Amino acid sequence: MTSKRPSPATKDRSGGSASRRATGSGQTAAQRRAAQKQAAAQRALAAERGRRRRWLVVGGAVAAVVVVVGLLVGLKVASGPSAPASGSATGAASAQVAGAVTGVPAGVLDSVGAGTVASAPTALTGAPLTADGKPRVLYVGAEYCPYCAAERWALAVALSRFGTLSGLGETSSSPTDVYPNTATLSFHGADYTSQYLSLTAKEIESNQAVGNGYAPLDTLDPADSTLFENVGQGSFPFIDIGGKYKISGASYDPSVLQGKTQAQIAAALSDPKSPIAKSVDGTANVITAALCRVTGNQPANVCTSAGVTAAGKALPNNG
Repeated sequence: MTSKRPSPATKDRSGGSASRRATGSGQTAAQRRAAQKQAAAQRALAAERGRRRRWLVVGGAVAAVVVVVGLLVGLKVASGPSAPASGSATGAASAQVAGAVTGVPAGVLDSVGAGTVASAPTALTGAPLTADGKPRVLYVGAEYCPYCAAERWALAVALSRFGTLSGLGETSSSPTDVYPNTATLSFHGADYTSQYLSLTAKEIESNQAVGNGYAPLDTLDPADSTLFENVGQGSFPFIDIGGKYKISGASYDPSVLQGKTQAQIAAALSDPKSPIAKSVDGTANVITAALCRVTGNQPANVCTSAGVTAAGKALPNNG
C-alpha cells in the first residue's frame, strides 16, 4: 500500500480554503477570549464601584449618627445635671408619730433582736467623744438624703431608751434621688435630755431645692465639721457614737419604707412581725448596744435586755 501525498487545502464552495474560514468577517478564538476578559474586567469594576457607593452611604449614615449623638452629649454636658426638686416642707411631728417612735414597747424590741440589719456600726480608735462629762453622739445629716431618712427612725428609737427626745420634725427625702419621697423625721430643732448621753444632731441641708443644690440649714462647729469630713468622709448620714463607733449610710434597706407615711411607719414599729419593725427596731437595738458600750452598760435594764444582748453580737469588739 502506498501512501498518498497530502492534498492541497480543500476549497470551500465560496472559493476559500478551510483554513481561512476562521478569518474574514468572524473572530478568532483568541479574540473571543480577549473580549470575554475585557467584559469580565468591566463587570468587576462596576461591582467594585457599587460596593464603594454602598459603603459611602453606610459610612455617611454612621457618621451622621455619631454627629447627632455627639451633639446630644454636648448639649447634656452644657446644660449640666438635672436640677433637684424639693421634698415636702418640714413641719412638727404629730403627737401620734412622736409618741410611737419614742415609746416602742420593750417586748417588741426584745422580740426583734437584730432584725434585718444589713450594716453594723464600725469601730473607731480615736479619742472619746464627750460633752458635759458624758459620752456624746454626733449626728450629721440632710433632710433631702434618703439614707438619712431611713437611719433617723432607728436613731430616734435608740436615743429614746436613754433619755427624752422632743421637738422632732416630719419631712420627706428628695423626690429626685434614690428611694424618692421617703417619709421620715427631722432632727432640725430637736431637743434631747439624758443623764447618760449628750446629743448633737444637725441637719446641715434642707430638702428645699435651690439652684443645683439644697438650702443650707444647721451649721456644724469647726471640731464637728472636722470629724464629719475626716471620720465621716463628708457623707450623709454620719453618726459618731462617743468616739468609739461610727455609722456611715443606712444600716438597712430604705426600700422597706417606700410608699408609707410617717404615721404608717411609726405604727409599724410596734409590730415585731412587720418588715419595718425588723429593719428599724433591729437597727435601733444595734445602735443601743453601741450606746451601752460607751455608757458603761447604763441604764442596766436597757443594756441587759434580750434584744440589745442579741443585737450586740453584730458589733465589732471595741469595749
